[in-house]
Amino acid sequence: MRPSGRNIDQMREISIETGFTRHAEGSCLIKCGDTHVLCTATIDPGVPRFLKGSGLGWVTAEYGMLPRATNTRMRREAKNGQSGRTQEIQRLIGRSLRAGVDRVALGERQITVDCDVLQADGGTRCASITGGWVALRLAVNKLMKAGDVTSDPLLDPVAAVSCGIYAGQSVLDLDYPEDSEAGVDGNFIMTGSKSLIEIQMSAEGSTFSRDQMNQMLDLAEKGVDELVAAQLAAIV
Repeated sequence: MRPSGRNIDQMREISIETGFTRHAEGSCLIKCGDTHVLCTATIDPGVPRFLKGSGLGWVTAEYGMLPRATNTRMRREAKNGQSGRTQEIQRLIGRSLRAGVDRVALGERQITVDCDVLQADGGTRCASITGGWVALRLAVNKLMKAGDVTSDPLLDPVAAVSCGIYAGQSVLDLDYPEDSEAGVDGNFIMTGSKSLIEIQMSAEGSTFSRDQMNQMLDLAEKGVDELVAAQLAAIV
């Protein structure tokens, strides 16, 4: 039995509220159970120096957790004092979102997706990627409406979900009690058409078999289907 009482293939409740902030070109508050992440997208007219004159756009991300997003207060991270975990997560978010972007169609502009964890209960990086794509979609919609881009640079939705082995069973969408005790923990990032972008898997206390890996991949596909449906419903 999972601590939450969910079935092994059952997601936490998903909620995506768009237009959550006034000033960002795209924004949403995504809730995956008790994990809540504010995602905003900002359009900048330039690109990093290494892309100037290339004709290519750029999508990048920043990630952070509020001091009381967790049970005890964490120190607020300054940008130049970010932990290795924070840097790894924001790089993951950025490259995951870029995988769904036609950077030629985007043109020489940068979109920065900021993901701020308001409350954490496991799966914050997955929620950030899923909500980050919604914020990105809304920002690109404004570019298209203004005629600043002539063809849609977003090729496919991008979403992410965690899977793991808890109490000997492959389960979908780990919350913190499961994540903290899982024998195996993984994050699956996919497009809406089920193309894989990245898989992060690690044995936390036990090894896993090829069959178990396939079970988790099947669960992840089911979860991503549900997340993409929520993304598309949110942007209508």
